[in-house]
Amino acid sequence: MINLLKALLAKLDALYAEAKALNEKPDAILEEIQAKQDEIKVMKAKIEAQKELDAQAAIDNTPAEPIIAPVVTSPRDAKKWKGGLGEFLQAVAGAYKPGGQIDNRLLTTPQAAASGMGVGIGADGGFMLDGDLIEELQKGMLSEASVAPLIRMVPLGPNSNSLKTWGVDETARADGSRWGGVQAYWAAEAATVTASKPSWRKLEIELEKLMAICYATDELLNDATALRAIISLAYAEEMAYKLDDAIINGSGIGQPVGMLTGGALISITKETGQPNDTVVHENIQKMWNRMIARNRKNAVWYINQELEPQLENMVLPIGTGGAISPLAKEFIEKRTLYNRPVIAHESCAKPGDVGDILLTDPKQYLGIDKENVQATESIHVRFLYDEMAFRFIYRFNGAPYRNSAITPAKGSSGYTLSSFVTLGAR
Repeated sequence: MINLLKALLAKLDALYAEAKALNEKPDAILEEIQAKQDEIKVMKAKIEAQKELDAQAAIDNTPAEPIIAPVVTSPRDAKKWKGGLGEFLQAVAGAYKPGGQIDNRLLTTPQAAASGMGVGIGADGGFMLDGDLIEELQKGMLSEASVAPLIRMVPLGPNSNSLKTWGVDETARADGSRWGGVQAYWAAEAATVTASKPSWRKLEIELEKLMAICYATDELLNDATALRAIISLAYAEEMAYKLDDAIINGSGIGQPVGMLTGGALISITKETGQPNDTVVHENIQKMWNRMIARNRKNAVWYINQELEPQLENMVLPIGTGGAISPLAKEFIEKRTLYNRPVIAHESCAKPGDVGDILLTDPKQYLGIDKENVQATESIHVRFLYDEMAFRFIYRFNGAPYRNSAITPAKGSSGYTLSSFVTLGAR
């Protein structure tokens, strides 16, 4: 089994090398990169399954280890951190206390135990989280997020910090403009046609760093179970909020380019005489109309929660009066609009501001992250407050795949379509 695991790991290394080479190719296509990343995900799943098998086979014969025992190299040491994240954080805190000793399980290579802070400290002044603990935090974060899990993610390999690829440079769907210049013809036998080719734009995204700080009192540090629960929850909620918020609103400066700040955004003008801070039937109707038809099947509505009563009470104007809008009935019954889910999200702007309601196909947003080093952990003693400060780091960046709205092949002057549609200020 160990030999099989080594073979799988070797294949994974080869796939990472191929992905890196593909990322660096000037003519690399996003679909090719995505296919290679899918291969990597499948290989990782095989490796994790093999690790579980190897660990299960060894667990009955594995003796209990003293807390300062040297690290035993194994595919997956099921007994390394029996108390999970809480036990790990306790060990880190103990390593930083005056006269404290470093638990050898914190070290990446076997070493003799030492006191103080001089041994095994990572590059950022802390200790690297084990893969299982990273997975625990990552799952917690994504379970709290409602935007990030839906985007198109491209995990990067261990030797890459950016995605360099070519995206289609398409701004119109008219003949000669599709895919930036590809054109097909109905041609008579032996007739000639004009050659055509697609047009590409360089798409480069570099990782940015999202960092969270959590403080824990000495009392909390004494309870590994409570420490794990509280730190995990705090990390998950805060990182999930910041990640979702950046994907929606990010400025692109030291953080992702948001759906609302990218060049592909379409903003629907309010209705004549529409009261301030309101949403009416016509707003929703026009937003849906401007979503690219082929992207509607993946579309999601994100709204400020304050707008829910207005959506429930939308009126369809009829003559001088009105009747309850079919969209309002649908929202009340199914919490959908045009059969697409409506998600209340605190990152949406306050009612009346641009971004209080957003219709998007999340798959048209491209994200990258550093899967192998998603999170690191470091602590510093807050002597005056009798607290420890824990730091977690997640490396991520993202941007809309397209950089402009699309002019349809047949449409009125000025009429455009996009995968990111919002409602203008009211």
